[in-house]
Amino acid sequence: MTTRVTLVSPSFDDALHAVRFPADEALTPAGLRRARAARPAAAALPADRALTSPSARCRETAEALGLRAAPDPGAAGCAMGRWRGLALEDVLAAEPEGVAAWLADPDSAAHGGEPLTRFLGRVTDWLTGLAAEGGRVVAVVEPDVVRAAVVCALGAPPSSFWRVDVPPLTVTALSGRDGRWNVRVAGELGQRAGGSGQGAGGSGQGTRDPGQAAGGLGQDARESGQAANGLGQDPRESGQVTRDPGQAAENLGQDPRGPGRGIRKSGQAAGNLGQGPRQGPRQATPPQAP
Repeated sequence: MTTRVTLVSPSFDDALHAVRFPADEALTPAGLRRARAARPAAAALPADRALTSPSARCRETAEALGLRAAPDPGAAGCAMGRWRGLALEDVLAAEPEGVAAWLADPDSAAHGGEPLTRFLGRVTDWLTGLAAEGGRVVAVVEPDVVRAAVVCALGAPPSSFWRVDVPPLTVTALSGRDGRWNVRVAGELGQRAGGSGQGAGGSGQGTRDPGQAAGGLGQDARESGQAANGLGQDPRESGQVTRDPGQAAENLGQDPRGPGRGIRKSGQAAGNLGQGPRQGPRQATPPQAP
C-alpha cells in the first residue's frame, strides 16, 4: 500500500520578515492574502485527511487554504529553547560559540531545546506513523519539518538539513511504500509549474526561515541584486527580504573551504519549481515539474 503525504509550508509571518526564531506568531495580512489566493490549488491536492503543525501560522494557513486540518503534535517544529522568539542577530551577538556548535554538531542543544538528531528522529517517527495508517495526507507543517522530512525520506546525513530551502507555501510530496520514500517537489502552491514565478503573489525567492538564514546572513535580496518583482508590492509580501534563522549563521567568519568549517550555502531550493533560477550567489536550477 502506497502512502502519499503532501507537505505545505506556512505562509508569511513576522518571524520570517525579522529573521527571528519563531514564537508562535500569527500570519501577516499579506500572508493571509497569499494563502487565501492559493485556496483553489489547495482544493485540488489529493487528500483523505488533513493535518497541521500546532503553531498558529500553520493552523491559520490551513484554515485560509480551506483545509479542515487537525493539529498533530508529532509535526511540531524543532524546539529552540531559550532562542525561541529571539532575532538571529541578537543570538549571534550573545552566544556566538553556541550558534557555531548548533550548526556544526547535530547532537548539540546549545539553545537548551531539541538537538537536530532528536528532531530528525521525531519527524522520521511521524512519517512512519503516517505510512502505517496509509492513504493520502495533506499536512501544513513548519518549514523545518519539511526540511527534516526530505532529509529522512532520502536517508541523507543530518548536515543535509541545512542545505534545503523551503519558501512559504511550498508543496513537497512524499510517496512511501515498504519503508521507502520518494520525494517530489511541486513548487509554490497555486503557481504554474514552469512559469516565471512573478505572479501577483510574488516570487518568494530569497525567502528562508530562521533555520536557513544562518547560511546567508547579510545576503538578503537587496544585497544580491534582487528587488521586488515590479508589481507594486511591498517587498515583504514578495518574500524578497525574508529569511529564516536556521541558515543565516553559517558564513559568519567561518572558513567555507571544507566540511566541519561551517555549513555550506545551499545552492538548491526544496520547492521553487516554476520560479526560475535564482539570481546572485544562490542561483539554482529548478527541479523537473511533476
